[in-house]
Formats: sequence, C-alpha cells, structure tokens
Amino acid sequence: MKIEFHTALQRLRTCEDVLILTHANPDGDTLGSGCALFWGLKKLGKRVKLLNSDPIPEKYQYLFRGLQNDVFEERYIISVDVADKALLGAALEESYGDRVDLSIDHHGTNRLFAKETYVESDAASASETVYLLLLSLGVTFCPEMADCLYTGVSTDTGCFRYSNVTARTHRIAADLIERGADHTAIDVAMFETKDMSFLRLQQKCLEALELYFDGRVSVLSVTRALLEETGCKDEDCDAIVALSRQIAGVQIGVTFKEKKDGTLKVSVRTHEGVDAAAICAVFGGGGHKRAAGCQFTCGKDEALRRMLPALECALAD
Repeated sequence: MKIEFHTALQRLRTCEDVLILTHANPDGDTLGSGCALFWGLKKLGKRVKLLNSDPIPEKYQYLFRGLQNDVFEERYIISVDVADKALLGAALEESYGDRVDLSIDHHGTNRLFAKETYVESDAASASETVYLLLLSLGVTFCPEMADCLYTGVSTDTGCFRYSNVTARTHRIAADLIERGADHTAIDVAMFETKDMSFLRLQQKCLEALELYFDGRVSVLSVTRALLEETGCKDEDCDAIVALSRQIAGVQIGVTFKEKKDGTLKVSVRTHEGVDAAAICAVFGGGGHKRAAGCQFTCGKDEALRRMLPALECALAD
C-alpha cells in the first residue's frame, strides 16, 4: 500500500536492524540515495547494512568510503529507487523480493511490491526524496552524505539538464554543496571524464545508428561483442543511452543493450510530448515520462519489430 510522507518518517524513526536494497545494474541515484540513507540511519543509532546484486562500478566507489555493513539478522528491509522487485536482480529478488517492508521511490510506475511504499513521482531522483526524509528526521549531514545525495541528484538529472529538474532540485543541490558536497569533482567524474574505450564504443554505436519515421526515432544497439571489441564495461552503456535523443529532429531515442544472459535491456528516452513510460508499459516495463525501460528475451531485430508499432502510436499521440 502507498503511504504518506509523515508515515514514512515514522517508519524510519522506529525501524531497527535495517537492510537497504539498491537496484541491479546500479546507477548514481540508487547508490547515492542508499548510501545516504545508510549514514542517516547510522546517525540515528541503528544497525544498518546495504546490498546490491552487482559489483559496484569503479566510478561510484567513493560513495562507500568508510561504509561498513553491520552484522545482524535484518528485521526491517528498505528498497531505494526500485520500482519493481525484479529490478533487485535475481539473487536479491529471490531472497528479499517479497520481504521488503518499505519502498522509497520516485517512479510513478512503482508496482507496489513492498508492504508499504512511499513514492514521490514529482521528485527528480530518489536522492531528492531521501534528502527530504533525512532532513525532516533531524539528521546532521556530513560531507560524505552530501556527496552521496549530490551524486544521485546530479546523475538522475543529467547534471540538471533533464525536464525532471525543478526549482526544488536546484535548491537541494545548493544546500548539499553548502553542506560539503564536492560538486566539482563529482561533476567532472560523472560527466566530463571518458575513457578511450568509451569513445570507441560511442563511435561504433553512432556508425550503426538507425533512424525511423522520418528521423523522429533513433535506435542504438550495444552488443556483447561490441563491448568486448572496445573494452567497455556494462556501466559504460548508461552514457550511450543519452546519445539516442540528442540528434536534431529525434523525439524518441531507443537503445538496445545485450545482457550477459542473452536478454535485451531496452532504454527509451523522449522529448516533451512523448511518454517513454507509456511506451515501455506496453512491454511490461516502466519508468518516467522522459526516461523508461523494458526487457525482451528475444533478439534485437525481433524486439525492434515488436516495438515499432508502439513507437509510431506514441508519435501520433
């Protein structure tokens, strides 16, 4: 069931021996909000641990400075930035998918898999929501927490360029900077630093770019073979996704990423007037109006064939 802000606060005040779960294929928002919540609950005197199904990408390792899981049998389980228990990843879903007590999220498509869910769909990031919760709990923010939350806010807004950004988002970012967030270093690491392997991947992807419906839909594809050829890691694909809608005239950008198990992760990015979440919902996925995703178990050509009618309808609507 959905709960209100004051109820979520009460749950965080009274919970004990807390396990925090973040989503698989971790990004800056799930890790930033999860680590900040970890520190916040620790400051409230609680025992806490944080888990993710996948290895943490090197560029996010700084979020875990000084973070050490306590050893205990969890009594209360919280997920952050997770809209569906399947997004926890196979290992965590099997162990905890049906045991989550509280989901803290900002996805309007949250499937309400937890016993209680606090969703702030107008928030630009889960980190924005966690910031407001920790602030209301009276937690004293240390620079480490500010770094975590700033990372989540900045990465989920494309360094404050996406349409999900509000005036409140900017006020929160400014407050985090005043509280010690090293915004310059974070922005350089997240947005200004690219390995040569990524640049090779970007070049290959753009060379194979496909356009449909008079150039209003662009399609990029990242295969396992291409990742091996360029020496890129899975997390490098996150930046490739943003390229799909940066072409003049494109209203919908679609990126197909082949996963290690052979399935396809599809990321959809749209401009104003086209609902990415509605497109992905047709295929069992979800997300936000401008950024959403879904998955297929077939090959890329078949997945694209199935998606093209939905993409055409979205353009018409």
